[in-house]
Amino acid sequence: MTFEISLSSPATELYEAIRDLPIVSPHGHTDPAWFAENAAFTDPADLVIVPDHYVFRMLHSQGVALEDVGVGVPREARDPRAIWRLFAAHWHLFLGTPTRTWLEHMFRHGFGIEVALSTETADMVYDQIDAALERPEFRPRALFERFNLEVLATTDAATDLLEHHQTLQRGDWTGRVIPTFRPDAVLDPSDPRYVREIKRLEEVSNITISGFEDYLNALRARRGVFKGLGATATDHAIEELHTVWLDRPVAEELFGKARRGALEPQDAKALYGHMLIEMAEMSAEDGLVMQIHAGSRRNTNADLLESHGRDKGADMPVRTDWVRGLEPLLNRVGTNPNFRLIAFTLDESTYARELAPMAGHWPCLKIGPPWWFHDSLNGILRYFDQVVETAGYQNLAGFNDDTRAFMSIPARHDLWRRAVALHLAQQVERGLFGTGDAEILARDLAVDLARKAYRL
Repeated sequence: MTFEISLSSPATELYEAIRDLPIVSPHGHTDPAWFAENAAFTDPADLVIVPDHYVFRMLHSQGVALEDVGVGVPREARDPRAIWRLFAAHWHLFLGTPTRTWLEHMFRHGFGIEVALSTETADMVYDQIDAALERPEFRPRALFERFNLEVLATTDAATDLLEHHQTLQRGDWTGRVIPTFRPDAVLDPSDPRYVREIKRLEEVSNITISGFEDYLNALRARRGVFKGLGATATDHAIEELHTVWLDRPVAEELFGKARRGALEPQDAKALYGHMLIEMAEMSAEDGLVMQIHAGSRRNTNADLLESHGRDKGADMPVRTDWVRGLEPLLNRVGTNPNFRLIAFTLDESTYARELAPMAGHWPCLKIGPPWWFHDSLNGILRYFDQVVETAGYQNLAGFNDDTRAFMSIPARHDLWRRAVALHLAQQVERGLFGTGDAEILARDLAVDLARKAYRL
């Protein structure tokens, strides 16, 4: 059973120097309630399968009903052992995928499991994980410390009351768990939640939103609350990257229509594009790092959206035009020394053609690590090959795991560090720089670039 990516001797030396460095996790989707409440994880299925779209989308692709693996089913109605057995029966589907690498790393290093998962060993593996989850050392805070997490950022809606983060801030636990400001539902008029969420924004900000300026002030107020709880970044998702600056009367008019749900699609696109620039200008004011995740068409399976709701593994990559899409935004704030933008793409063709040249010019711009479908050994190596020659290393944002699956965090960072070692060893072998430079770059890519990029 293969648990880790094997390395050549020069790469091994680089990897060993960074393997045990602290984990900086500046962008992800873990639940802050885990750390505020510090309750035991319920069962192996709830820990490994149900929350992880990497797992259940593969099962869905082979005809497994999502209900059979607990997705969309209330916890009390699930049979976790049956879910686990079904997962084990389909374990072969994950061969060649990073998901398999992450899970095998978790089984071995997280739970001490040495046997290969199969139909025959499913109950044995389940029982070993289930017994471990009852022990204090497998509570969320203990795992946080065991994983050597220096900081973990969650992702939270702009209207979230952040009560779990408040609990953490008031408590005496020293683990650093911080929020990230995610305002998509109050920025994008095409979002079906928009009208409801604007009303919610009014409530949680304690600002009566009678016009566009009130709306901006409410957003500023929420950003201030997030920053007061330790946030260092915002996060924005957009399918077709588009920014545009609107005159104030136009923005006012479009916002008024949007609040009533009466905006035409092209006007909704324009208002969202304008609001991304407003967010960039606010970032230049308050110092929160702006992240843009572009190029995912969400919820493409209409039947699944209707039956199970959003974010059930049917999001797909689409082409992205970063140069034209960001040009209006960059021409307003791209040289402001207090503004920082981290760009994530699902369109790999843009790395060498657009993002690397852009990051090699605009002082504000950093390139995020391979995201989602490309967060794999080959995806990481392709990324380095495409961006480094033009952007260099210091215009990269290091690594973040972007995960909902807490137990996979060490595995994802370990895979990144192995890929870093492979890449840098190849660079040394090609004579592009020496071992001393490679050792410095290995540490930068493992932790220091993320610290700098996210102002941690």
